[in-house]
Amino acid sequence: MQIDLVTVVVSEYDPAIAFFTDVLGFELAEDTPSLTNDGRPKRWVVVRPPGGGTGLLLAQADGERQESAVGDQTHGRVGFFLQVDDFDATYRRMVEMHVEFVRPPRTEPYGRVAVFRDIAGNLWDLLGRA
Repeated sequence: MQIDLVTVVVSEYDPAIAFFTDVLGFELAEDTPSLTNDGRPKRWVVVRPPGGGTGLLLAQADGERQESAVGDQTHGRVGFFLQVDDFDATYRRMVEMHVEFVRPPRTEPYGRVAVFRDIAGNLWDLLGRA
């Protein structure tokens, strides 16, 4: 058993795809036309880390309630965790790509960590081994 997808509610598909693929280095696994429950067009967009693993379903907000969740899915807590092999190189690359880090790198018993915002405003831990 594994968790296959986690939804991230975004304002628009294309900027979110660009952030996760161009900035974070995820792969676009799927981008197909779909329909909402009431028959309106939408897209089924999935990005995954290189080599697979749990993917993100990028879901464009549909309606006022979902729009209010963009960037606040975990109500101000870090809710997503990106483990990388080379923390320092990844951190430098993300800074060069203008990713907003809200907490600088620090060393904890479990490894190196810095907190950043994704394109929607959600908080993530960038994690590397100590």
